[in-house]
Amino acid sequence: MSFAQLLDEPFVHTALLAGAVVAVVSGAIGIFVVIRGMSFAVHAVSELGFTGAAGALVLGADPVVGLLVGSLAVGAILGLLTVRGRERDSAIGSFLAFGLGIGVLLISLYQGYATQATSLLFGSIVGVSQRQLALLVIVAVIVLVSLSLTYRPLLFASVDPDGAEARGVSLRLISVVLLLLVALTTAEAIQVVGVLLVLTLVITPAAAATRLTARPGLALVFSICIAVAATEGGILLSLLKPYPTSFFISALSFAAYVVARVLGARRTVRAGRALAGGVETDEDGTVVPQTSSAPIA
Repeated sequence: MSFAQLLDEPFVHTALLAGAVVAVVSGAIGIFVVIRGMSFAVHAVSELGFTGAAGALVLGADPVVGLLVGSLAVGAILGLLTVRGRERDSAIGSFLAFGLGIGVLLISLYQGYATQATSLLFGSIVGVSQRQLALLVIVAVIVLVSLSLTYRPLLFASVDPDGAEARGVSLRLISVVLLLLVALTTAEAIQVVGVLLVLTLVITPAAAATRLTARPGLALVFSICIAVAATEGGILLSLLKPYPTSFFISALSFAAYVVARVLGARRTVRAGRALAGGVETDEDGTVVPQTSSAPIA
């Protein structure tokens, strides 16, 4: 079957739609994850979300539902346990080790074939059903609406936690809300790239975006664009070559990160040269026009 014929297949349309939905959400929430240095938390939520999927299998339920429930439970617990950066890694590491142990136990107790759960390890975007697509859209709407409602306090607490706390922002509440949104986003991304590559969509595009600009709003737009381009491009490339879709998505995402690092380094060098020459620049390295302070004759 040719590439053009594959593009006419309904499962390809569903995959492209599902990929776009997941990419937009992942790119948006990823900015706050990167700013707050919470990449390890995303890893923990994805790993322990798999434990939830294993638990659902043992109970005879849908692994995807177990993934969502498990991710939300882990997100809430980690949000309550981790407020400041110095507390975060040790709490997450301890909880992750215990949760993975439970996951191993649950898989050993399951008597059938755990193909549905193990497929979550690597993702299956071309196998997304209409029912799963509808669920992805619902989750995406919840995350994006919640993010828009909490954008200002979330950004304030991410950039200046001490100042936000002094202004009355509850850091613990913000932490719980963010990690719940991260849990929902991670549960979505797992169905596209799998547990093992979830950082590809949630972290890498945002990390690339923050290299391109220091403005949070613009970085959020860049992050979404990179995530969508990597996801859609990866799906299309997997139709041309018989390699895993998650490989192409991760490769494109990483390529964008490498390019962003190179461009970011050049921007920093230009800003440094401009500063050395007495030229004022803004936070993105753009030269700011100077106005003369001399008196008008």
